[in-house]
Amino acid sequence: MKHQTTFALFFGNRGFFPEALIDEARTEIKSRLDELGFNSISLDKSLTRYGAVEGFAEGRIYADFLKRNQGKYQGVILCLPNFGDESGAAEAMRDCEVPIFIHAYPDRLNQMDFALRRDAFCGKLSIMDVFGQFGIPFTAWEPHTLSPADPRFGEDIKAFAAVCRITAGLKRCRIGAIGARPTAFKTIRFDEVALQKKGITTEVFDNSDLLLAMKEISSASCREKMDFLKGYTNFSQVPEDKLETLAKLSLALDSFIENYQLDALALRCWLDLEQTIQVSPCVILSELNDRGIPAACELDVANALSMLALKLASGVPPACLDWNNNYENEEDKCILFHCGPVPQTLMTAKGQIVDHPMFAKTLGAGTGFGCNVGRIRPMNFTFASTTTLDGQIHFYTGEGRFTEDEIPNDFFGCGGVAQVDRLQQKLNRIGYGGFRHHVSITEGWHAKSIREAFTRYLGYRETEI
Repeated sequence: MKHQTTFALFFGNRGFFPEALIDEARTEIKSRLDELGFNSISLDKSLTRYGAVEGFAEGRIYADFLKRNQGKYQGVILCLPNFGDESGAAEAMRDCEVPIFIHAYPDRLNQMDFALRRDAFCGKLSIMDVFGQFGIPFTAWEPHTLSPADPRFGEDIKAFAAVCRITAGLKRCRIGAIGARPTAFKTIRFDEVALQKKGITTEVFDNSDLLLAMKEISSASCREKMDFLKGYTNFSQVPEDKLETLAKLSLALDSFIENYQLDALALRCWLDLEQTIQVSPCVILSELNDRGIPAACELDVANALSMLALKLASGVPPACLDWNNNYENEEDKCILFHCGPVPQTLMTAKGQIVDHPMFAKTLGAGTGFGCNVGRIRPMNFTFASTTTLDGQIHFYTGEGRFTEDEIPNDFFGCGGVAQVDRLQQKLNRIGYGGFRHHVSITEGWHAKSIREAFTRYLGYRETEI
């Protein structure tokens, strides 16, 4: 699931500043990106003075370069070896449809004579100002100037690459909504038109469509999927007929994903499938998530969107969980949990498939096989959640850590103890902000990239927690 990102490199110039620094930057930036594992493309050095951009005419040459190579890069690194020319940069980038990272080289106190002084510190502010006037979105992180040799440069580029992947992935994506919203779950209402205005198409199906697709799958044709599922996690307690039903469900969802080119999906799992086909789809969603197809339960389309963004940021499978339980009296800890859609990648070990105790209690024994019991492994994690309010997409994001604290053995489903700074304040703001009890997570700390992509390039509204 690791993503390759390619950058288009831009080098700014201003004639009365030292042009020799441009050649050095062209070599150093490309070499540094190679070390970090990223691809890059650059304007041919012969097309402009020094292969950099100064003034309107050279800006147009670079804009044509971007147009010719459209689709080959996911972001632009705008590098300032010296002051740079803001008018040329604006002309080059005014039709750019990908994220732009503005990087400025630092001056050194022992290199401040006219032959070596860069003034990129000042030039970066000028470009930021003019980009604001032109309405060109861009990314500029602290510190204001930074040497490519500094380890923080590598961290910034990795975070910016995630911004590029999120932006590209969400500008045109398709999310499957399979089944009607459970009547009791008003918490997961969403505005399909608000999503569409941001390029997110929702393909809607009734659960009867899913059941009809399952009906067309023969027992013989699902044998391979049954064997695969038995290898995925522990099905030792599951009757053969229930395993076959789960395999048919998995194959039917696969067909929806393929036929409608779905990037993510949300499934109505609660009660309907347990009543009709008498299985719980938790483990099937777990496997989809592990495969890199974000799959939310309880028809939470908005969190399927968050899951897709988190997957694009991290390259690691996401999960949709409940803010579920306090952890004794520890105010910065809670239990994040769900019945079993957590991918194995995020678990301590393979899970155990059981008859979902909630459905066994309400519908009778044997109606909920598919609940994947296990524990979430200790790790750093990013969390995010989206919702639609008043025709807009709103979100929050943050970071925490799953600890090694234990959860009692009789706690069913898959959960982990999460530690989040100022958790009580965050929960309060989440509640007042109109967000649901679900939250999406992935491994690693990526809130910086989520926030940048969502606010700067996609136009979502942040609720600060």
